[in-house]
Amino acid sequence: DEVAAVVRLCAEHGTSIVPQGGNTSLVGGAVPDESGQQIVLSLQRLNHVLDIDPLNLSMTVQAGCVLAQVQDAANAEGLLFPLSLASEGSCTIGGNLATNAGGTHVLRYGTARELCLGLEAVTAQGDIWNGLKSLRKDNTGYDLRDLLIGSEGTLGIITQASLRLYPKPASRLAALVACDTIDQALSLLTLARRTLDASLCGFEAMQAYPIALTLRHKPEQAKAARALLRANASGQDIPPEWSVLIDTSSPHNQASLQAQLEDTLSQALQAGLIQQASIAQSEAQYREMWALRETIPLAEKVEGQMVKHDIGVPTSCIPAFLAQAEQALSKAFPGCRVVCFGHLGDGNLHFNVQSPAGIDDQAFLLQHEHAVNTIVYDIAVSLGGTISAEHGGGGQPALNAILCIEELAKFSP
Repeated sequence: DEVAAVVRLCAEHGTSIVPQGGNTSLVGGAVPDESGQQIVLSLQRLNHVLDIDPLNLSMTVQAGCVLAQVQDAANAEGLLFPLSLASEGSCTIGGNLATNAGGTHVLRYGTARELCLGLEAVTAQGDIWNGLKSLRKDNTGYDLRDLLIGSEGTLGIITQASLRLYPKPASRLAALVACDTIDQALSLLTLARRTLDASLCGFEAMQAYPIALTLRHKPEQAKAARALLRANASGQDIPPEWSVLIDTSSPHNQASLQAQLEDTLSQALQAGLIQQASIAQSEAQYREMWALRETIPLAEKVEGQMVKHDIGVPTSCIPAFLAQAEQALSKAFPGCRVVCFGHLGDGNLHFNVQSPAGIDDQAFLLQHEHAVNTIVYDIAVSLGGTISAEHGGGGQPALNAILCIEELAKFSP
């Protein structure tokens, strides 16, 4: 009701609103412009878990709930809310839905869109739209929920959500493996899909350079990488060209899951797809492997500013994208360094470009960001891809869609 009152007042005076959750977005959609005329509307006090229905495998929460809070509430009931990303300790579920957050387990559970059953939202006129259902199937009207998810606050302000839960897995395991080429990593993905099936939850790839940055700047969080280091001709320890983190879970016991994972890695070794592998032998090692992957953005920040990208292409096109993008960037900006890592299992790579050694990172960013973006985005789109797989577009205005949703809401049961 308070959100609706604020929106009505702002609509009356023609004042625009910037809805804000945990303010962890990477595209600036939650940041007001420089006019000084916008209202920042924080949802952080709407932070209650309202209901958990174990039989229906659903829960209802307010939009300001921190993602980790939602995960913990589900876990307390022996259930799983599988959305997981590095900022889960501060991002909020309303923002996750407004940006259709992806994260590390899209391969198994889908994006935030697939984990949402219903929404309550305030429209641009200040009306409260109640679509807060917890049904898996409802074919009686327009699916305004899906229109709001991913709209980044341009169509309405999400205030509550009904979320999909899963049974909590009895066991989980991770393995860190070394591949020489991206083609080997993709062949490993095909093998893992076939042998692990629904047990395969995540498949993350990290090129050598981002691992090296993590070892340099965040050594405590890079412990897991040491299992794959190998000496070069000068005797220096270097990461493999590609490190792959395989995440699995199962309703069966740990021994059964480990046998399944070991069989997959054994087949991969025999086929020449991997050079070495390390399976987590404890919960602590499992967390260390994930810490390696999730610390890369922090290591990037210490290293300096970069031109960031969140591209997505069909998984089969990833080798072509990497080859074309790296060649074009090297030609245009000799010596530039690529920091490539991400969600190989669903075709989403964080493909970031750093200035050549010895060139000021901020100056490179100011002078060449647009040109770098053009190269990377043009190649991604030419391969049937997207310029933003999970981060969003930054909350661009969508006036026609706002009118559309308000009209449709009148007819939706």
